Amino acid sequence: MEANIVTTTPFNDQKPGTSGLRKKVRTFQQPHYLENFVQAIFDTQDGLVGGTLVVGGDGRYYNREAIQIILRMAAANGVATALVGQGGILSTPAASCIIRKYRTQGGIILSASHNPGGPDEDFGIKFNIGAGGPAPESVTAAIYARTREIDRYLTIDADPIDLDQIGAATLGAMRVEVIDAVADYAALMESLFDFNAIHQLFNSGAFRMCFDAMHAVTGPYAVEILENRLGAPPGTVINGTSLPDFGGGHPDPNLVHAHAIVELTQGAGGLDFAAASDGDGDRNMILGKGCFVTPSDSLAILAANAHLTPGYSQGVAGIARSMPTSQAADRVAEALGVDCFETPTGWKFFGNLLDAGRITLCGEESFGTGSNHVREKDGLWAVLFWLNLLAARHLSVAEILGEHWVRFGRNYYTRHDYEGVDSAAAEGLMDHLHRLLPDLPGYQLGAYRVAYADDFSYTDPIDGSVATGQGLRIGMEGGSRIVFRLSGTGTAGATLRVYIEQYESDPARHHEPVQEALGPLILIARELAQIEARTGRNAPDVVT
Repeated sequence: MEANIVTTTPFNDQKPGTSGLRKKVRTFQQPHYLENFVQAIFDTQDGLVGGTLVVGGDGRYYNREAIQIILRMAAANGVATALVGQGGILSTPAASCIIRKYRTQGGIILSASHNPGGPDEDFGIKFNIGAGGPAPESVTAAIYARTREIDRYLTIDADPIDLDQIGAATLGAMRVEVIDAVADYAALMESLFDFNAIHQLFNSGAFRMCFDAMHAVTGPYAVEILENRLGAPPGTVINGTSLPDFGGGHPDPNLVHAHAIVELTQGAGGLDFAAASDGDGDRNMILGKGCFVTPSDSLAILAANAHLTPGYSQGVAGIARSMPTSQAADRVAEALGVDCFETPTGWKFFGNLLDAGRITLCGEESFGTGSNHVREKDGLWAVLFWLNLLAARHLSVAEILGEHWVRFGRNYYTRHDYEGVDSAAAEGLMDHLHRLLPDLPGYQLGAYRVAYADDFSYTDPIDGSVATGQGLRIGMEGGSRIVFRLSGTGTAGATLRVYIEQYESDPARHHEPVQEALGPLILIARELAQIEARTGRNAPDVVT
């Protein structure tokens, strides 16, 4: 079957962010828009010719249509085999699992992660390399450069592939295999965790939990693993049907957007454990009866207890965290005698460390935790890890938290998000802070003396690559910090993220309300950045 050459012209807005290209659905539906970006992938990734490509997404609006376009283009560009999740579904960690298990040459993942879905909402696309992780900056830079000069793309005329029927078909000269979206991932989880112990936990009759799939991609995975394989009561998974608009909700597993399960853990009759995952299954929120585990604390606790699980019984080689993530994991790494790396935000920065065997666990404050089992953060994996710990330690979530703080101290931590801020105003705020940085060291801010102030940059210890402009850090004597960043995951305006952290070693002060404990630092951050004056916002949209 002859490839069709379609003439096109570049779009000027196809630069990938921290997790690929994210825009409104209607932007992707423009003639040639998706095709240009996909062709740029094929034009820059020579290994795909004659190779195998994994394709799948989180099921959001436009997922199926985009997959058919990509498959036709893959056939025209000489891909030999395409592995597609049944129904066009693949969670992001499951896609990474499949890329690695079958040693493919990469994958195209369709998702805007935790962003809303629907005809007027968000869509996204990213390329994952053969190691299973997000493309490094050298690859995304090459893809972006190609989008700026592209003048044609290749496709074929062909009927749509039946995505709902498991089995093989042909598309031109390319073999298309529609695969079970859940099986390989579930098998991997069973190899890492003590399913028998977790099954006994559910069968004890004294343990109650809920998992909120938020009408996103993890519904089928959670039902199969938690209910079918581990014996959790039917109905343990709520909102388990994947919907193109995520049921009209916001598929972000935080205290605001997943408030329904937060309420289920409150009071004397509250659930013992609750969790949620996001649109594409790579994020997680962990709750116990009457308590919330911050993602920063979760990473530290998993690292400190990893030896209790089959997959990590030999301990951890090292830990990595994104720069804005609290320093709780650093204290665990020091106690374990292993390295702790501080990287920029974006999962791709963990890839080299994982591939080189320098780290075993990694995480970000933005509800992402993962390990060397795949090359993506993994929401359901984190939930299973916690269930394994609960089964092994015979303690509640609150008791595990309390014991951890007594041993390592508590890093009080919060993130304040100001969403949809005027982009010019947000840039002006950051420029204002940039000008302040040189004069801040040694300066007294309330009860805090500034120890350092910088614009974080990172030199990769494996390949020597340098990432600059990764966020503004203001560190105080004693370990407290304020960090300012503009997020790269939104599609409208700018999101200003302010991260505030304070270390407390005294166990008698480990149970203060977080916002109260951090109140003085929160006020300093707002005044220093002139947030209200520059953005018109007198309060954040989301507090986590």
